[in-house]
Amino acid sequence: MAKALIVCATRTGETKRIGELIAEGIRFSGHEAVVKKVNGIKNENDLQGFDAVVLGSATYHGDMIQSMKTLLFMAEKAELDGKIGGAFGAFGWSGEAPDRIFGTMENIFKMNMVNGALRLKSSQLGGGVQMAQDYGREIVKKFDENA
Repeated sequence: MAKALIVCATRTGETKRIGELIAEGIRFSGHEAVVKKVNGIKNENDLQGFDAVVLGSATYHGDMIQSMKTLLFMAEKAELDGKIGGAFGAFGWSGEAPDRIFGTMENIFKMNMVNGALRLKSSQLGGGVQMAQDYGREIVKKFDENA
């Protein structure tokens, strides 16, 4: 059984709800998923012991939440090279944060990323629940490829 860590930077709780739905998609396939708020990650060691790391932040004023930026700088020391990764986030009108996180994970951390970042206005709008759970299933496909 593979294990995924999902870390959320959220102001209103919507990004955390999306993260929990991604975790459901992973668990539906019999794998383990741990969801934490970004302030629950104290150092790079907290990112160790997982087969996948999935990071999410809401977008505010065209950028990710500051605590996610801080986590990304710290995560450079976590030796995530080759680990499975994904990025997601809630947004109001622009939605840049998930793509910026994804790019950092892919190009700086050299992670084995899923096919793209998940951007949702809300988990409750336009099939958001299904899309988030399906993103979790994409993580599982990467587990299967690496098995």
